[in-house]
Amino acid sequence: MTMPHDFTDKKITYQDYLHWNQDIICEAIDGVIYNMTPAPTPRHQEIIVNLIFEFKTYLKDKKCKVYTAPIDVCLFAKKETPHDKISNWVQPDFLVVCDKNKIDEKRIIGPPEFIIEILSPSTARADRLLKYNKYEQAGVKEYWIVDPLNETIEIFLLENGSFLRSDVLTKEDTAKVRIFDDYEIQLKNIFAGDEY
Repeated sequence: MTMPHDFTDKKITYQDYLHWNQDIICEAIDGVIYNMTPAPTPRHQEIIVNLIFEFKTYLKDKKCKVYTAPIDVCLFAKKETPHDKISNWVQPDFLVVCDKNKIDEKRIIGPPEFIIEILSPSTARADRLLKYNKYEQAGVKEYWIVDPLNETIEIFLLENGSFLRSDVLTKEDTAKVRIFDDYEIQLKNIFAGDEY
């Protein structure tokens, strides 16, 4: 998420976004548009691929689904929410949805159970502040912030409507995915791929 793009001086709704004649992927926080640039780094993509492999292996034959950006996630919406009333949509790097009613043909409607953001210089502020606050308000149960440079993961759990930081882990650690009763990940598997 980079600085707001100057499309207009008014707040943008999801309906406005859907009617643009531009091929652009963006996010909006309280109606302010943020471009999704620059493109992810190879290291970012390695971590995403590792996450997909780990989670898809565990979730085989389970009801939850894994998604990665780009996919619109309308955090505070319900199926019946008109598009002109939606002012917050995001493109999380990685998410898990366990309620099939939140999966629409073109988007996710409502908060995912689990979100991961992978930090980069252009996204760190948004991931730690703007999106963190929106994920908390929307009711995301578990939020991980992955720092590829330091090879750490901060884990936040939603308790009584607020995120509490439960752990800061390194690649030598094992992380329990708390939205599931029996799932732990060796973090060395998430950070694998930087050994060239």
